[in-house]
Amino acid sequence: MSIAHLLENFDGAQPGGQVTISDVSFEEERLAAFETGYQAGWDDSVKAQTEDVRRITADLAQNLQDLSFTYAEAHGAVMQALRPLLTQMTTTVLPRLAQESLGPRLTEMLHDLARDQGRLDIGIAISPDDAPRITHLLESDPAIEATLVEDDTLGPGQVSLRFGEAEHEIDLTEVLAGIDAAIRAFFDQSQQGKATA
Repeated sequence: MSIAHLLENFDGAQPGGQVTISDVSFEEERLAAFETGYQAGWDDSVKAQTEDVRRITADLAQNLQDLSFTYAEAHGAVMQALRPLLTQMTTTVLPRLAQESLGPRLTEMLHDLARDQGRLDIGIAISPDDAPRITHLLESDPAIEATLVEDDTLGPGQVSLRFGEAEHEIDLTEVLAGIDAAIRAFFDQSQQGKATA
């Protein structure tokens, strides 16, 4: 079986005959070929640029998402690392500092009261735990004239100053409890924010 029926027949062409094309037709064919090639190149360029923009946009979105996630992880890790430190400070360091600052704070208040109130009798009610420190403070500063009374109802860091009808209170325990509550609330809020994110 022959495949001749599938092929184009060029029998009508004469061998050795020349095919001529005019200069105008040649120029038109050349311009058409140039225009076709130029358009194909332009289309390829636009397609490549569109693909690059899409790829860059997708990469940027992924990088921003990764960066956001990394920041959230780092922030959470730092907060978790700080929590034991701050808790330790409120349970160990701050109470000691508060006890050490009780004497200077009391001295300052007594001098202010003496200046403002004149020679009224000043009574200082303190807890039995703070009595030795405050007694030493009063003995070391002769300008302070006050009567010291131990009060079992007061806890460490609590002082009640009484002069005439007026009364002032120092409660370092309450201040420390407020700091501790603020730290706990901060970390609880951070945990809730992380759970909703």
